[in-house]
Amino acid sequence: MGYVLKKTLALLLTVGLMITMVSCNKEVVHRETSSATQEKTLIRVAALKGPTGMGMAELMEKNEKGMTALNYDFTLMGSPDDLVGRIINKEVDIAAVPTNLALVLYNRMAGEVQLAAVNTLGVLYVVENGDKIHSIEDLKGKTVNSSGKGTSSDYIFQYILEQNHLTEDVVLDYKLQHTELTAVLAQGDLDIALLPQPHVTTALIHNKDLRIALDITEEWYNVMHQKGKLAMGCMIVQRKFAEDNPRALNLFLEEYEMSVDFVNHQVEEAAERIAKYDILPNAVIAKEGIPYSNIVYIDAEEAKGFLQDFYQVLFDFDPKSIGGKLPDEGFYYKK
Repeated sequence: MGYVLKKTLALLLTVGLMITMVSCNKEVVHRETSSATQEKTLIRVAALKGPTGMGMAELMEKNEKGMTALNYDFTLMGSPDDLVGRIINKEVDIAAVPTNLALVLYNRMAGEVQLAAVNTLGVLYVVENGDKIHSIEDLKGKTVNSSGKGTSSDYIFQYILEQNHLTEDVVLDYKLQHTELTAVLAQGDLDIALLPQPHVTTALIHNKDLRIALDITEEWYNVMHQKGKLAMGCMIVQRKFAEDNPRALNLFLEEYEMSVDFVNHQVEEAAERIAKYDILPNAVIAKEGIPYSNIVYIDAEEAKGFLQDFYQVLFDFDPKSIGGKLPDEGFYYKK
């Protein structure tokens, strides 16, 4: 009997220990799950369709599969006016916008948004139907068809002409809008046009006689004496969100940077994702356009120097193009 009793007591003790261990493990798992759930902040992200939104294609794919450190609610828009309204009304936490619009919003909203990172460099190109333009000087005596008189793209090109002493020697024709200009150029009815991506790629696909004659990003770099990048797209964040959620914001920036890297190095897969989320019309345009869209990730603090130069150029043409005044230190988000 003594032997049986000892064996029974030992068995009960073992079972009790196992139950305790399982219970403890469940508690640990529960704590870890609860902690992860609490940390997985929801971030509302918006972007315009086109180059400024292309860098987030892989992040959108991972978010859909539940593979991100945060929860994201993505919104893509075709109209800057709709996006501006959502930013002003605090309906989005982070947005991908043109760099001049970022400063317009900062000035208009009394500093309630900040620039977190540059995500797109120059997307402007001079496209030629022929093979005569090989340097900026070759534009002398020519007419360049363009769109958007008084926009930042217009001022960028005018500044490059000015710095090359070509202002009086190049005629700028603004009769057509981007879509019309792209169509007419593709039909072979124009010789020279200044266009942004993805319109450049669209025109080249439809007319094999067209070629990229000048990369405006390189021309900007030259007139800025090899020290300035042409920053045309950026990520902005609501200041209150940045102050209340610094860890979540920095996690987003890390995940976004990885997405940009994927888009630049896994072009075919990225093109499919860009088309899937309707950032560009189709994968063919996306695949051809990615190498010419200058998608980057540059922290605000690193970008500050060349952004200040860029904003100064726009301000000198028209202060209203950046909201009336140059940025102060508060404009740039600091990690």
